Amino acid sequence: MQPFRRGRYQARLAETEADVSAAQRLRWLCFIARNGVADDGALRDADALDAECHHMLIEEVATGRLVCCYRFLPLSGGAEIARSYSAQFYNLKALEAFDGPMVEMGRFCIHPEWRDADIIRCAWAAMTRYVDEAGVEMLFGCSSFVGTEPEAHAEAFAMLKERHLAPRRWLPRVKAPKVFRFARALRLRKPDPKRAMASMPPLLRSYLAMGGWVSDHAVVDSSLRTMHVFTGVEIRAIPPARRRLLRATAG
Repeated sequence: MQPFRRGRYQARLAETEADVSAAQRLRWLCFIARNGVADDGALRDADALDAECHHMLIEEVATGRLVCCYRFLPLSGGAEIARSYSAQFYNLKALEAFDGPMVEMGRFCIHPEWRDADIIRCAWAAMTRYVDEAGVEMLFGCSSFVGTEPEAHAEAFAMLKERHLAPRRWLPRVKAPKVFRFARALRLRKPDPKRAMASMPPLLRSYLAMGGWVSDHAVVDSSLRTMHVFTGVEIRAIPPARRRLLRATAG
């Protein structure tokens, strides 16, 4: 995919070890520094999957500053889903039957000092371009809530239970040792839609706007102090109006 510019920002794929290192540094600032870990200026968030992934960088054109990044792992189909990061935490046996190109999107983060909606628009425009060019039929990943207390996210979880659970044929099953089964625990709770969407993580809101769906449980990640849900979106199921908007942004 060729680099492209949207307003103040440019999206491009990492090309060098220095590019990947910069992304790992931003990830550390977003996912680990917030937990109060002392910073010596050189710490990185890295794992073995980084070598298998493509890394998307969103930079401010004027300064070259990295403001957002994510990585993505292309798969030929569901038969390869065991390679994914998500497969460490969810039983994805049902998705092995998915017959079409897939992409796992992960480690999505925006620099904590930046608050500009155009950043996430540029990030999604870049992924839209890749999806169209590669003929991807499903996009999936883990969407995280900050904090590990279920009650803090109960309104959002109730909304996910009410409207956004995965189709039974693709439903991820429990694998991780510590989970919150929100679909069961909150089965009688009716969400307040405005409060629920206001408390939904931005990445997850984007998935849901595309017709995305989630697992019926959240995995508790004590090391990062988050709770995450498996999230998937079938490209052909994206509402036409949303698809037009995404492609117009990526054009």
